[in-house]
Amino acid sequence: MAAEKEAEDSRQSRRGTVCNIVISQEMHQNQPVIFNPDFFVEKLRHEKPQVFVELLLSNITRLIDLPGAEFAQLQGEADPKLPVSTGFLRLPSFLKRKDKGVVFGAPITEEGIAQIYQLIEYLGKNLHVEGLFRVPGNSIRQQALREMLNSGADIDLETGDYHPHDVATLLKTFLGELPEPLLTHRHYHAHLKIAEMMMFDERGNKTSVPNKERQIEALQLLFMLLPPANRSLLKLLLDLLYQTAKQQDKNKMSAYNLALMFAPHIVWPKNVTANDLQDNLKKLNSGIAFLIKHSQKLFRAPSYIKEHARTHFAGSKTPQSKDDLELYAGVVNRSLLPTKRSSEEHDAGQQHTQDALRDLFNHVTNMPDSTKKKKLIRQFNKQGTPVRECPRPSSQKHGRSRSFGGLIKRKVLGNQLLTERTETGSAQTKEMTKGNGASSIKRTPLSPAQQSSLSLP
Repeated sequence: MAAEKEAEDSRQSRRGTVCNIVISQEMHQNQPVIFNPDFFVEKLRHEKPQVFVELLLSNITRLIDLPGAEFAQLQGEADPKLPVSTGFLRLPSFLKRKDKGVVFGAPITEEGIAQIYQLIEYLGKNLHVEGLFRVPGNSIRQQALREMLNSGADIDLETGDYHPHDVATLLKTFLGELPEPLLTHRHYHAHLKIAEMMMFDERGNKTSVPNKERQIEALQLLFMLLPPANRSLLKLLLDLLYQTAKQQDKNKMSAYNLALMFAPHIVWPKNVTANDLQDNLKKLNSGIAFLIKHSQKLFRAPSYIKEHARTHFAGSKTPQSKDDLELYAGVVNRSLLPTKRSSEEHDAGQQHTQDALRDLFNHVTNMPDSTKKKKLIRQFNKQGTPVRECPRPSSQKHGRSRSFGGLIKRKVLGNQLLTERTETGSAQTKEMTKGNGASSIKRTPLSPAQQSSLSLP
């Protein structure tokens, strides 16, 4: 029982590890996630799935010219029309495995990804091996490894019992035995269209130069339509192949060489051969090579999708596409402005208040000693005294303080600037004397409400 519990805990931990890797994508390990730029996109996916799918489909059709039947297939409203196999060079039935476990031959699941991640993690440490993914491994060792993965066991691949070629071949085998390709049958025709996206010359004629920016945008949208498990595994796989291609000087495996190895498992319809796909074979291989080269950009949501998702939950008018976003960026939509002051205005207001209180405190400090002065200072101490400036000598004459009443009104009325003098009030002068010295202060009379607010006698 203890061994089974420990194995289950290990599997749960490994699933959590894979989940964190897929979600954080480009975050460093052990770095706390502060903000996920696709947070509102995922929120829209889970809370408003129909709105989310319609948003993606409308932008995909803006980029890709899909006929009605193929668009219905992408939506899932019609069965995919795929190339029909001629039967030539098909895998003999006696070589097809009949036993299906939780990993091989089964649909993609979280548990299956957690098991396969052991292979991906090991291969990530052995990218220098020449001919990786091209040279086949030992079939006996692969069979033993396969059975352990199907049983859900943890495998220590660092013991030296297995060669990187064994692990690489088994990873391809896993992908080849999936019920449908990793990119799914529904997306097959869309990927063919993306591979055909070319630049246009000044006369509007199509050239042979791929329109990479538009291809990346279309793939970003298409990947968001994949089932979550497919998308997670695709992210892990393309990251591995991207890192493999970066070390092609050692392993001799370029992005296009890797595409030749993996295209049959990632995008080819099931039970078809190269002869069945001869018209589209070059486009499919080039498309997978493109995925490998640009994999670090393909799992981000386009900026206009992020903006739409964010403003969708704010209840404001939202840009629906890239074209809308460009117009949206040029004109500030007042409906998106917050009803309260912005943080900058708030900070400026706070600073203004502190300055006003500091001036008021300095003014009170420089008043001649009196009962009124003591009460005001006690009130400041109770509320928190501002930074005190060096007071002037008490014997020094005090100049006229025209701002005294204004500073108090700012405090009472919410730090608003006094733009006009009160017409109904009249200035009064009060003479205060102490000893042989005399000083005069001219103050604007306060209303009873203001006096009560400041607790003035």
